[in-house]
Amino acid sequence: MKYPVLFLVLLSLVVSMSGLPDQDEAWPQFRGPGGQGHASARGLAKEWSETKNITWKVPLPGNGWSSPVIQGEKIWLTTSVDEGRSLRALCLSRSDGKLIHDLEVFRQEQVGRIHSKNSHASPTPVLDGDRVYVHFGAFGSASLRSDGRILWKHRFDYNHRHGPGGSPVLFEDLLIYNCDGTDVQFVAALDKHTGKLKWKKTREGRMAYSTPLAIEVEGEPQLVSTGGDRVVTYHPLSGEEIWSVRYDGFSLVPRPVFGLGLVYIISGYPHPVLYAIRPDGQGDVTDSHVAWSLKRGVPLNPSPLLVGEELYMVSDRGIASCVDARTGKHHWQERLPGEYSASPVYAEGKIYLLNESGEATVLEVGREFKKLASNRLPGRTLASFAMHGRAIYLRTDSHLYRIERSTS
Repeated sequence: MKYPVLFLVLLSLVVSMSGLPDQDEAWPQFRGPGGQGHASARGLAKEWSETKNITWKVPLPGNGWSSPVIQGEKIWLTTSVDEGRSLRALCLSRSDGKLIHDLEVFRQEQVGRIHSKNSHASPTPVLDGDRVYVHFGAFGSASLRSDGRILWKHRFDYNHRHGPGGSPVLFEDLLIYNCDGTDVQFVAALDKHTGKLKWKKTREGRMAYSTPLAIEVEGEPQLVSTGGDRVVTYHPLSGEEIWSVRYDGFSLVPRPVFGLGLVYIISGYPHPVLYAIRPDGQGDVTDSHVAWSLKRGVPLNPSPLLVGEELYMVSDRGIASCVDARTGKHHWQERLPGEYSASPVYAEGKIYLLNESGEATVLEVGREFKKLASNRLPGRTLASFAMHGRAIYLRTDSHLYRIERSTS
């Protein structure tokens, strides 16, 4: 019997050394563990409805478009009530959806108007151990303990006009986010333990609503931050500018993705362009490091998705595309139903896309278009999917769903 035991031990070591993700890995930020829309979840449902493969459905108070984040048995989201005056953090039980915490983090008597597609609670929280970091744009940021205790608050005064948009990211001991308003534009890093400002870098451009991405290039960290009229990379610990590329665009929302030695960014309104940029330059590399660009079928709001050597995206009007990530050459382009704001997610050889009216399309990864399923739930849907274990979490304008294959 010792040989089977030895085999299992060796197999365990091989799996642990392979770097394969654990399917119970946390979903700690916008677009998942790496921030690029890849889920390690396995055995996910590809078909669902109100009466099929729904483990639970619970109502959510208020209004918010932050995506769920998940760690252990807790799910965190943000919401706003009282017409945006009360900005709140919600914690739910992963097993049954019951509300554990409903905490007012900020209260604003004057909240101003926001875009019809936005909410006062659109940025997605970030999880780190027993800490939860919530962000409401110019309304403020805060650190909470998982038991609901508020540890610190911080607020920058700037005009985000259409409301809060981009989500924060963590890098080592820093909480970093973009603050690109109509009056000032800057990137800020706070000490995640105290909320004190560690660095702040101003930049010129127009308003924007995107989320930065931390990457590693030749062993060195970079923070890729898309803003109005320019993408800038910073050293995340110091804020020192590394390289930048100019373009014509503002109010951009998509988060960058990175792979195959290229950073993929989208320029924003009114006419989005996708740029593939080599990230090994210094200074303004607009004329030297753009490998290719693309204008057809490029989204204004959903982020792109890199899987292997293919880049996938869906435009706001439902044009789904698959292009060669090294060259930008189209493999296929197809129209999907509805309009889109949520970012796609990849899991287990499949791509999950969600339109704004509750219809999700499941595609098979590949250079040929293959639709596997189409599923609809009631309500408006602008928040992106979260995936954990064997479950998909979908937020509508009124409920949170746990979607999971029925075992009965």
